[in-house]
Amino acid sequence: MAGIYIHIPFCKQKCSYCDFYFSTTYQGYRTKMISAMLHEIKLQKAYLKNEMIETLYFGGGTPSLLTKEELQSIIQIVFKTFLNISIKEFTLEANPDDINEVTLSNWKELGVNRLSIGVQSFFQEDLDWMNRAHTAKESTEAVLLAQKMGFSLSVDLIYGLPNRTLVDWKHNLDKLIAIRPEHISAYCLTIEKRTALNKMIQTKQLPKVEEEAQAQQFELMVNELSKVGYEQYEISNFARDAHYSIHNSSYWKGVHYIGIGPSAHSYDGKSRQWNIANNQLYIKKVLSGETYFEKEVLSLQDQFNELILTGLRTKWGVSRLQLSDKLKLPEEFKKQLEKFKELRLIHEENNTLYLTEKGKLQADYIASMLFIELD
Repeated sequence: MAGIYIHIPFCKQKCSYCDFYFSTTYQGYRTKMISAMLHEIKLQKAYLKNEMIETLYFGGGTPSLLTKEELQSIIQIVFKTFLNISIKEFTLEANPDDINEVTLSNWKELGVNRLSIGVQSFFQEDLDWMNRAHTAKESTEAVLLAQKMGFSLSVDLIYGLPNRTLVDWKHNLDKLIAIRPEHISAYCLTIEKRTALNKMIQTKQLPKVEEEAQAQQFELMVNELSKVGYEQYEISNFARDAHYSIHNSSYWKGVHYIGIGPSAHSYDGKSRQWNIANNQLYIKKVLSGETYFEKEVLSLQDQFNELILTGLRTKWGVSRLQLSDKLKLPEEFKKQLEKFKELRLIHEENNTLYLTEKGKLQADYIASMLFIELD
């Protein structure tokens, strides 16, 4: 199987914590952007070598800003271009303020069967400093309405926020648990340098976020969600009744995919490529036939390290056989692995490596220490 990711680089306004690539001043070239993306889809026709495409994911940015006609034009080209296609999961990322009966009906008519809704917090004060376009009231109403209209739902929350206690975080979790979406994505707040949030913290408008408090909120989340039937199948992702994100699981399992749009990535198993992260240059280069992406051929070392990085994050772990297929396991790797086992950060079962609950708190560090570097 394979997947297609469509990056819609438009937003109504910039969230204070966000450093993703998009534009809030897009009306003047909106039509050209859609045209360039339609053209890129055709250019990528042979990329997946006729693999069966089973997932379609519109991310961003804010895909829910697109009109029904714009979405339809992209979807039609996808199905005309890729003939070996049978979509099991069609996800659209949506903001609560874009969700109403009309938009939901339109999306359902177009084949969308799963929504990823960016709630982030149920506290209005948080949404204010985040510069989110929706209100706390709209969040709950949007999720309930989408649920009523039969969509499979994933809801995003952010933990480790400034001024938020463990009690506050439990309130957010309780609100979401009461709604019972099929899927929850909960991300730890990270302070990126070139963001309004970083400036707010530097100028003491908001307090510094403490790592210990974030770790406590993470542990509380895992425990509370587990109690009510949510399985942590990836460090930041939880599902009930096995409603995993098929598309995102593909990234962690090394399944091939195409990325369409500015800054989108593609992966074919042996190489990665990423599109230019500039709206105007992307349009110009795609429509004029110039090269609009950079490409990296992955060495066996790169492939080995990626297996460690992505596999350890998931419930499926990473098998020694997968690693050995890439490279013979170096002695230094084996020694470091044994250290992590002794520290109870990793456990091994049936030749497969898994992070322990304690290890999940240090996932990136553990992966980096297991990376191999060949001379």
